[in-house]
Amino acid sequence: MARQPDGPPPPPTVQKLRIRYAKRGRLRFASHRDLARAIERALRRAQVPMAFSAGFSPHPKISYLGAAPTGAASEAEYLEIGLAERRDPEAVRAALDAALPEDVAVLECVEAGEGTGSLADRIDAAVWRVELPGVRLEELAPALEKFLAADVVTVAKRTKNGLKDIDARVAVAGASAAEGAGCAILHMVVRQVTPAVRPDDVLAALVAVADLRPPLPPRAVREAQGRLDDSGTVADPLGPDRAAGIPVPGAHAPV
Repeated sequence: MARQPDGPPPPPTVQKLRIRYAKRGRLRFASHRDLARAIERALRRAQVPMAFSAGFSPHPKISYLGAAPTGAASEAEYLEIGLAERRDPEAVRAALDAALPEDVAVLECVEAGEGTGSLADRIDAAVWRVELPGVRLEELAPALEKFLAADVVTVAKRTKNGLKDIDARVAVAGASAAEGAGCAILHMVVRQVTPAVRPDDVLAALVAVADLRPPLPPRAVREAQGRLDDSGTVADPLGPDRAAGIPVPGAHAPV
């Protein structure tokens, strides 16, 4: 018979909160593991009453969804937390934002609605903005046209098992080129596929089809995540919860 840990079981989860946060500035170079550790420490400093798993190594109930790659900034990172006591979502947002480094901003916090499905089920695409310093629109536009006209564009992607050939074209649902301040800007909607196609994979594909080689490092920002509809729009994944307007009876405003 399996041995059980001593003491009472942890209190149950009574409330789930879904959070959108941004990583900016220097913290875009932080790994997902480092950010996760910073968020867990901030939740403790903010005195958020986290629910914990059972067993000999309890851990706070936090679920992260589709972290942006190291080096990319993001305005649309998501996580879900389970609480052992009910709290006002806005009070949690403000307290957690104050406890995190300046380059991590907690933008929104909503209560997960009953019967609204999982947050992961609402995300299957991302909107990216990639600034290409040293590249002119007259260079990017024809290269992008060649990429979009191709059925398959194979690039080598580095994985934990070494280099692997992937099709960078299949994941790109749409893309456009624009003029920026001293650079060309690539806008694109990228579907979630396995293995994941990142902005650097698409840039490698532009090298493959048109030998477009930016002379300076690109600056990628994930602007949104959500479910891609037939019109090419990426829906807000927190929308169904926000629309639910769930009351928080007896919730304590202070965190």
